[in-house]
Amino acid sequence: MIELSEPDRSTLESLLRRRQLVATHARRIRVVLLAADGMRSTDIAQALGLAVENGVPGLEELPRSGRTDHAVPAAKRERIIQLAMSPPPAGRSRWTTRLLARAVGVGNAAVGRILRASNLKPHLTRTYKVSRDPKFVEKVEDVVGLYLDPPTHAVVLSVDEKTSIQALERTQLPLPLRQGRASRHTHDYKRHGVVDLYAALEIATGQVTHQCTESHTARDFLGFMRKVVRAYPGRELHVVLDNSSSHATDEVRAWLDAHPLVHFHFTPTSASWLNQVEGFFGILGKQSLSKTDFPSKKALRTHIQNYMASWNRNPTPFSWTKPADAIIKSHKRMIDAICDTVH
Repeated sequence: MIELSEPDRSTLESLLRRRQLVATHARRIRVVLLAADGMRSTDIAQALGLAVENGVPGLEELPRSGRTDHAVPAAKRERIIQLAMSPPPAGRSRWTTRLLARAVGVGNAAVGRILRASNLKPHLTRTYKVSRDPKFVEKVEDVVGLYLDPPTHAVVLSVDEKTSIQALERTQLPLPLRQGRASRHTHDYKRHGVVDLYAALEIATGQVTHQCTESHTARDFLGFMRKVVRAYPGRELHVVLDNSSSHATDEVRAWLDAHPLVHFHFTPTSASWLNQVEGFFGILGKQSLSKTDFPSKKALRTHIQNYMASWNRNPTPFSWTKPADAIIKSHKRMIDAICDTVH
């Protein structure tokens, strides 16, 4: 017999009146209340439908109904993980949970849980490009050295061209932004030609010298460099460039020989991300060129000119923080990973 105080009895009885009480919890409360009333154990078991004929094992939880496909054996889990990281079946671009489920013989949901637990995402891809330049280390140290420790009394410029900027005009007028509704424009457009943009970003100040052209030949590049030299009269210029063929023609070399204050520093091949002006081009694309209609190339040039004037009134320099040795170590890890990967 169980001795039960009145407050405890009152609490247990109030718990039984709850609609969301778990069934097993409610059954145990009834056992306690009946035992406190003096009922024998066998009578309580009979009244509540409890199995006591099995002795001590009868106290264990009974098998429950429900799905069991989540209980995937370790061998199958490992098989799913290895398949997800292997080439997909012929005619497929990637593994899906349904393909993996059919290949291994388990449910789709179970495959999804295993992939999430293993942090595997076959539906996602990222791009990469590793430089194979034999002078990678030398060029990285040179360019990053200019960013982190620029020469005294010299100007460091990051120069590149953004080619084939399209003058696009939507076929219908855009609908403006409204409360609760995004701005809208048609998916189709008219093409009015392309413009090439040269830009020289001054590393220390963020000032940009630019020029729009109809093409991006070596002659166009030299024309822009003459403008850059005029913008910094009598100054020593260290110019960071990519490996475009228009940057190293005989005509360009002859011009360099005639301008000893101008020094070119080339980024490694397939590593134009080292050129800081690429970051500026990204900002230009997002803040100025996207979602804008241009009825002509002249309108596009005027738009770019207005943006450049606005930028130079309050220029923002970029702060380079990654040292050369960290870039070189990361590059080596990528090369090693490519060499070790089995395709």
